[in-house]
Amino acid sequence: MPGKLTDTAVRTAKPKPKPYKLADGHGLYLEVAPSGGKWWRLKYRLAGKEKRLSLGVYPAVSLKEARARAAVAKEQLARGLDPSAERRAAKIEAAAAVNTFEHVARDWFARQKDGWTPRHAVTVLRRLEGHVFPVLGSRPIAELGAPDFLAVLRRVEASGHIETARRVAQICGQVTRYARLFGIVQADAASGLSEVLTTRQARHFATITEPGEVGTLLRAIDDYQGEPSTCHALRILPYVFVRSSELRCAVWDELDLDAAMWVIPAERMKMRRQHVVPLARQVVALFQSMRQFSGGGRLVFPGLASRTRPLSDVGLLNALRRMGYARGEMTVHGFRSLASTLLNGQGYPPDWIEAQLAHAERNSVRDAYNRAQYLPERRKMMQEWADYLDSLREQTGKG
Repeated sequence: MPGKLTDTAVRTAKPKPKPYKLADGHGLYLEVAPSGGKWWRLKYRLAGKEKRLSLGVYPAVSLKEARARAAVAKEQLARGLDPSAERRAAKIEAAAAVNTFEHVARDWFARQKDGWTPRHAVTVLRRLEGHVFPVLGSRPIAELGAPDFLAVLRRVEASGHIETARRVAQICGQVTRYARLFGIVQADAASGLSEVLTTRQARHFATITEPGEVGTLLRAIDDYQGEPSTCHALRILPYVFVRSSELRCAVWDELDLDAAMWVIPAERMKMRRQHVVPLARQVVALFQSMRQFSGGGRLVFPGLASRTRPLSDVGLLNALRRMGYARGEMTVHGFRSLASTLLNGQGYPPDWIEAQLAHAERNSVRDAYNRAQYLPERRKMMQEWADYLDSLREQTGKG
């Protein structure tokens, strides 16, 4: 498309106090701003209305390129299309191609994973890659509706993984909510899908809560002949009711036996926050006993195969089975349920018990307050709990 302008005229155009135009013809012109900036624009009429289309900035867009872009716009006009509308549609399409569900989900994951445990991060990514990305990953997230997500979840349910389907629903809901907050979608289409999934009876870890049977269990643990790490861990676990991994992976630097305090760092906790465990005198004695078997290493409970790797959860579970406690009767995690059930039954305030179990309070401000406020109360409760367990053990022995 021939025009009036030359490369030299465009290059040497100087700014003036007010914006001005250099016409090339056929509606194409160069607008020169007082700041010195130069914009290519196309003036055209559609349905009797005058419009303008930006074609780029000089020198990034040369005179030759500006004419080529103007020619494309003229062709669109000849077909009855609005070049401005076509450009907007192209931008939306390009954004959709970038904002696929997988792209947005991975961006969400990258921003969140540092706040999770490594194990949880692996689980979340595996669920996305295994269940969602193969079906919805390449589709623009803005095009997805609740039925699309529900179809994926029904497939997971059909494979028999009811709880996994609920977890995947939660993940998808978090991704679409993230997309909404960043303006990528108008609504989080995957929110609330858990409500229409198959419900499943809550999973309860097998445990013993009848006081007499608890005493029998404690005596069985005392009588168990096994590797020192296993024996000591099992003897400590009923007193502290932390999670198995929190106990098995303990290091000596976390323990202050003189102050009868165990501080578990946030990175080792499920809820990613530091947890303080007051230690009863019985627990302090057990830790002191274990020190002679730990080989002077960093780990409190080193494994049998390697002193640099912690005792395995399977080792504790196998010990319970060798004592005669079947799968549906007692589990390692069951010690937490045992403590919670009996302490609640004895009338201890639920907030103390929940704080000691390291359960998250829904109100984060109240949660932080309670964890500090209840430490003296928890110290008293933990010593009374330890004395109670000893009394159950002794009563069983006399029987």
